[in-house]
Amino acid sequence: MLRLAIPAFLALVAEPLFLLADAAIVGHLGTPQLAGLGAASAALTTMASIYIFLAYGTTSLVARRLGAGDLRGALGAGLDGIWLAVILGLTSAVLVAVFAQPICEVFGVSPEATQHAVTYLRISTISLPAMLIVLATTGVLRGLQDTRTPLIASVAAFGTNVVLNYVFVYGFHMGIAGSAWGTVIAQTGMSAALLIVVLRAARRHQAPMRFRPGRVLSAAATGVPLLVRTLALRAAILATTFVAARLGDVPLAAYQVAATIWTFLAFALDALAIAAQALTGRALGAGDVPAVRDATGLMVRWGIGFGVVLGLLVAALSPVLPRLFTSDPAVQAALTAGLLVIGLTVPISGHAFVLDGVLIGAGDGTHLAVLQLIALVAYLPVLAVVFLAGEHLMAQGAPLAIAAVWAAMAWFMLLRSLLLHRRARTDKWLITGV
Repeated sequence: MLRLAIPAFLALVAEPLFLLADAAIVGHLGTPQLAGLGAASAALTTMASIYIFLAYGTTSLVARRLGAGDLRGALGAGLDGIWLAVILGLTSAVLVAVFAQPICEVFGVSPEATQHAVTYLRISTISLPAMLIVLATTGVLRGLQDTRTPLIASVAAFGTNVVLNYVFVYGFHMGIAGSAWGTVIAQTGMSAALLIVVLRAARRHQAPMRFRPGRVLSAAATGVPLLVRTLALRAAILATTFVAARLGDVPLAAYQVAATIWTFLAFALDALAIAAQALTGRALGAGDVPAVRDATGLMVRWGIGFGVVLGLLVAALSPVLPRLFTSDPAVQAALTAGLLVIGLTVPISGHAFVLDGVLIGAGDGTHLAVLQLIALVAYLPVLAVVFLAGEHLMAQGAPLAIAAVWAAMAWFMLLRSLLLHRRARTDKWLITGV
């Protein structure tokens, strides 16, 4: 578990560092630029993350076939997922580029912030196919119990991203557009490197690499429940972003940085979920149910414990971290309040992420979709209360308003945790074989 989780942790941490680097560099350009980055990042991350099944679903399928002793079939299933990633990536890039203006306007930020958001989003869509290829190839490698290769690729891409962003934004004075171009180049290089690794393995084991429409459609159908699950999750996050945006540019700027840090923490905790996916899929493919139960119990304990450590760290650093991202005192104060709430609720997220990973690895996508929809329905009324009380909250100060937004998100994570725990206690998801 440690062999899988530690490299996965470092690789997953590198992913949100793309946005952290963007936020740190763009934040010093001004509050409108940071607010624009917030809106564009929310839209772009949504377009990429709704296709997370390319990683999660592929991991489960590849791991099961590996557990059953069919390495060639495992690679073949992974290549079908990569073909699907190419198709979805190209289609999504065109749609987002065409509708960038209305997409950014949905968040209701100021006209100046909206134009910054449109600039960033249109350039960033160039890397959408690469982002989806990264998801699919990473899923293949995780299913093969290899989390080191994605780690190496992520670290190299992050280093490239930071250097290019700084040079483009401040060296060439390209503003927010420079940040977008730096990320595009880094993401494209990362996808190419991972794709080469998978194709070499497929050639070595004589796995079918040609485009197979039937198998690709089958892969798409398998991913539908996970797509629904992810759409419900993204709907909750986007609704939260919408409420923060309606509070004004200062709360949105603070929310953007807090959300990026929250994503950073989520990805760190998700390392255990990645290990859970790979180990659960392989064990069920081999028919070893006791191993699944043992690994689940251990990783749940680790998830909660790791969440406590991270939460305490974020709470302790909450007065310091805001200074790294903005020089605006109002944004700093609001961000500190948001980080304190996040720090207190990270252990709940750790529990939820691990169980989510276990059930994904088991292929329990349909029930995950249903549970996520239930959580969303129960969350929206609470978020609506925060929205309706927005003017009153802002009258008390942006810190209180942002704290209320993140308290609502804590309720959402608690709902997920309880629903997933109830499902995991049953034996209905423990289906063995390929």
